[in-house]
Amino acid sequence: MRNTTYATAALAGALLLAGCAGSGTGSPVVPAATQASGGAGAAQGAAAQGTGSSRAVALHAAAQCIRQHGIPSYADPVLTASGQVYSDSRSIQDASDGTLNAVQQACGVLAARAGLTPGREPPAPPQLVEAGVRAAECMRAHGLPNDQDPTSRTPYTPGHGFGMTASEVPAGGKASPVYQRAAQACRSLLDDEIRASTLASLGDDG
Repeated sequence: MRNTTYATAALAGALLLAGCAGSGTGSPVVPAATQASGGAGAAQGAAAQGTGSSRAVALHAAAQCIRQHGIPSYADPVLTASGQVYSDSRSIQDASDGTLNAVQQACGVLAARAGLTPGREPPAPPQLVEAGVRAAECMRAHGLPNDQDPTSRTPYTPGHGFGMTASEVPAGGKASPVYQRAAQACRSLLDDEIRASTLASLGDDG
């Protein structure tokens, strides 16, 4: 959703990597957890990622662990027919550093086995990009000329849609009359974008 800025998402992603990778490595959760569990963990991770139902079970186990260790709202990731995994990254973004550290300690190996990297979503699928383009076109037509069309590589948050860069937001921010008028005029299209970004919708990416 366009009330979520890329800056916020980037900061949350940085906190996730810091919390899940250990001090100063900059690596995502899965490599860090795999290294911690040794060669056996790496083999199990590769095996889990190569199957369908077994990987879904592994993803559920990792999600259940995350819920039990400080993020109770974390939803099960969605595994698509094409092998993409979409996750509840907003719950991860909203967690504190301490919680992320606790989750990594308790659930890192399970996440590695499942091939789960919370907060690192696959490229946006076509139906989400199309909804985002329609919303951006509307926002430009209603006073936000700098709102760019998203692409598959544009950052997004499942359940919240695409964000806006600082250059796309008008003077005065999202509380400004200009932004508020545009958002009101484009509300139905923004809602379509949000619906296209839900885990249920992302699960139909093909």
